[in-house]
Formats: sequence, structure tokens, C-alpha cells
Amino acid sequence: MRNKRLIIALLAAVVFGLIAAVSVQRYLLSAQAYTRNLNNVVVAKVEIPVGSRIIPEQLELAQFPANVTPEGAIGTIDDKLIGRVVMTRIGLREPITESRLAQIGAAGGLSSVIPDGYRAMTVKVDDVVGVSGFIMPGTLVDIVVVIAPPKSSGGQEEMISKIVLQNIKVLASGQNIDKPKNDREVERSIRAVTLQVTPEQAEKLALATSEGKLQLVMRNSVDQADEPTSGANKRSLLSGERAMIAPEPGLANAQPKAAPTSTIRRLTARPVARDITASAKASVPQPPRPSIEVIEGAKKKTVDFP
Repeated sequence: MRNKRLIIALLAAVVFGLIAAVSVQRYLLSAQAYTRNLNNVVVAKVEIPVGSRIIPEQLELAQFPANVTPEGAIGTIDDKLIGRVVMTRIGLREPITESRLAQIGAAGGLSSVIPDGYRAMTVKVDDVVGVSGFIMPGTLVDIVVVIAPPKSSGGQEEMISKIVLQNIKVLASGQNIDKPKNDREVERSIRAVTLQVTPEQAEKLALATSEGKLQLVMRNSVDQADEPTSGANKRSLLSGERAMIAPEPGLANAQPKAAPTSTIRRLTARPVARDITASAKASVPQPPRPSIEVIEGAKKKTVDFP
């Protein structure tokens, strides 16, 4: 019996040992396969602001699986990367990609974030024109100008307002070309904003600045549709406007809808007292009138007294 028990224990130990060896082997093979599928990616060790040049102290290497490695990721920290200008803010531990960097040899600052074919133009604003300080880099705005149109023959000069440029990106607020970290850092004393415009838009903006008064209108960053308008003058201003239903904040594809027109019922004045009097008279029974019976020969009739 003892030999039999010993043999069973030895067989069990051998079986469990084989199972453990196979499991360890599979784990090592999967770990090696996972390691082979890892790519070195350069990430930001600290937050890198827009328009700044990259220095080695801001970078470090991290390993990303091959199937989740970002497109255009950089795998080595070398001289080709050091000194490049950042076009968009790069947060902590975010990968450095070519799409976030300016071309090699580009100058730092505002000029590095201007796309090809565009220009940067600065206009003066105040708290009202600048939407009370909420105009920040990256904001999309429309530009409204209040201006007197060209005088027509025999016509009278009248001021009109018109949206002349739409979906214009703000590149800088004052001298800040990066968004603030939180709303408390918004500078409300900014007196100029820099806009990203095409050369043709720059010509219109220069004329609007010199001939009229500008007003910036903030728009949703998702809403980039063109909205043609006919402008407004005193006649259209005094004609009034229908109430619009206010959409919920952040509601996508919300179209302006007119509010329902309220219905006013007009009551016609009626002679209530006269109707009541007449109905009261009709409802009260009249007392019987006195009458007598008169016999004339063979005839008999009843005569009522007044």
C-alpha cells in the first residue's frame, strides 16, 4: 500500500510539473511576441506649448503596441527632432507626431502656425467687440461690419450691418498664441486679436476696419456651415423679428425654429344686463287678468279686464 501511494504521489507531481512547465513556456512565448510588437514612440515629458521649439528635456521614450501606434509617430530622439517648432499644444505623455510639428527649419512663434496660403491679420477689439474676453486662440468667429454703403444718385446715406467674413479662426489673443489652461487665465484686457485669413479676406478686412466698425460673433467650433444673409438696415430693424426657439446647449444639427404664434381671443361686448332682464321677465309668470262671463242671448263669451 505504501509503495502504491508513493507511486501515485510521484505521478501526480510529474503531471503538475509538466502542466506548470507548459504554462510557463506559453507565457514566455506570448511575452516575447508582445515585446516584439512594441514600438518606441517619443512622448512629451512635460506640456509643450504652441509655437515653442522642442528641447531634449521635454522628451522621453515610451513603448506602444504596434496596432495602436499613432500615425506619423517619431521613434527616436535625434537632431532631426530637437529644435522643431510645435504647431499644436502637446500635453503630458502625448506622442510626438509629424502632423503636430512645423517643417524643418521653420521659425518659431506665430508664423509657424499659419497654414500655407493663409495670412495672419490683427484687428483692434474691446470687451464688447471681443465677446467680453472669450475670444481665445482656436476660436471660430464671424465678422460683422457696420458701414455706410456707397451713395446712390439722389439717395440718402443709411448705415447697414452685414456679415462680411464667416468661419474665421483666431490665431492669437493679444500676444498669446496658445489657449489658456483654464477659464481663470483668460485675459479680459486684450485689445487685439490675430485672425487667420486668405489674401482676399485680408483685403476685405482691411477695408472694413478703416471704413466701418467691426463686431466679432463667436460660433460653435463644430458648426462651420455658410449662412448667407442679406444684411440689416433701419427699415429691416424696425420691422421686428419673430421669436426663435432656443436650442439646448451642445445640441448637434440644431436649426433655428420659429416659436409658435400665440392666439389671442377677442371677446365681443354683449348687453349682459339687458339679456338678463329679458330672460328674467320671460321666466317670471304673469298674474292672471280679471275676467267676467257675459251672456248675450244664446251666446256666451268671456271678457278680460285691462
